[in-house]
Amino acid sequence: MQCDYFDRGVCRSCTLMGQPYADQVLDKELRTRELLRAASDAALDVTGTAVEWLPAITSPESAYRNKAKMVVGGTVQQPTVGILDHRQRGVDLRHCGICTPGIQHALPILADFIADAGLIPYDVTSRRGELKYVLVTESPDGELMVRFVLRSEGQLPRLRQHLDALRRVLPNAVVITANLLSEHKAVTEGDREIPLTAQETLSMRLGDVTMHLRPQSFFQTNTRVAGELYAQASAWIDEVAPASMWDLYCGVGGFALHAARPDRAVTGIETSREAIRSAKQSAREAGLEGLRFAADDATEHALRARPDAVPELVVVNPPRRGIGETLSTWLEESEVQHVVYSSCNPVTLAKDLARMPSLRLRRARVLDMFPQTGHLEAVTLLSRG
Repeated sequence: MQCDYFDRGVCRSCTLMGQPYADQVLDKELRTRELLRAASDAALDVTGTAVEWLPAITSPESAYRNKAKMVVGGTVQQPTVGILDHRQRGVDLRHCGICTPGIQHALPILADFIADAGLIPYDVTSRRGELKYVLVTESPDGELMVRFVLRSEGQLPRLRQHLDALRRVLPNAVVITANLLSEHKAVTEGDREIPLTAQETLSMRLGDVTMHLRPQSFFQTNTRVAGELYAQASAWIDEVAPASMWDLYCGVGGFALHAARPDRAVTGIETSREAIRSAKQSAREAGLEGLRFAADDATEHALRARPDAVPELVVVNPPRRGIGETLSTWLEESEVQHVVYSSCNPVTLAKDLARMPSLRLRRARVLDMFPQTGHLEAVTLLSRG
């Protein structure tokens, strides 16, 4: 992939830009295999069977990212949407090539809208101004969620006043909100979300499963590879055919919804109440009666579980820090027979696997969720004994 922003040195966020794509994927596979070498060797020693490494799942090199988090800088007349440079000045990246086509189309329109509506970009150095970020998500069907992150409610009247004009030039923006972030700190959104449209969820359709994304809910940033991830995990789950399953760190319910079967009791656990609302809506619309979702901490949920409530299989999809010592130890000492561990950080994945020696690594697969960067997703199947 060629990128003018990278070539000019104005943005180096995609650290592997210019490296042949096949080399990027191979490096990620080799790095993951090396990090999981101890778990692989232990499985071979005990079972006599080598870990099955499936071929890496690749992605389009460009136009793959379904969410753009753009810092708003510049002036009212000439706003920038992109990042900040080392002097905290706005760098415009409205034609960023890793964003999906719908987002690439929307960003110049949104930049013009900021100027037309008179929204004042936030200045980090002086701590003045109002509009901090524009966050844009595209669904598989080409619909958009647009979120304006504001310092205060001061410019909400302007947003509302110009909303119809925005929807005329960007008709596929079906969900539009204002998010309030009053603090001056390195986060992209605050706790309070103000809907500006009647529709409040974005439908994320992957194959036969439709998930509903609310403004503050997490969804994998590469839609195509996310579909492959859920399909792979579901295939492994069907192979071991558990009667009961937990999906911990479930987000909007991706793994649970894809793995739900008439004869399988599935529970999804996630701290975000917004995500749980979305997951429940998806399950209800799909008529999945054996699927339950609850807002709870994954580790606390496991620690409180009665022995007769422990499932046969657990899916974990934690943030980069991994599942940690407490949950790893609980899984090791529990009656759980299988674990599907999906990780965005193979370093913490390796540490967690080392704490669960009774759960042997059987299968592993690297998924290139983030082309042009060093980040990756790895999904593994562990079985007891």
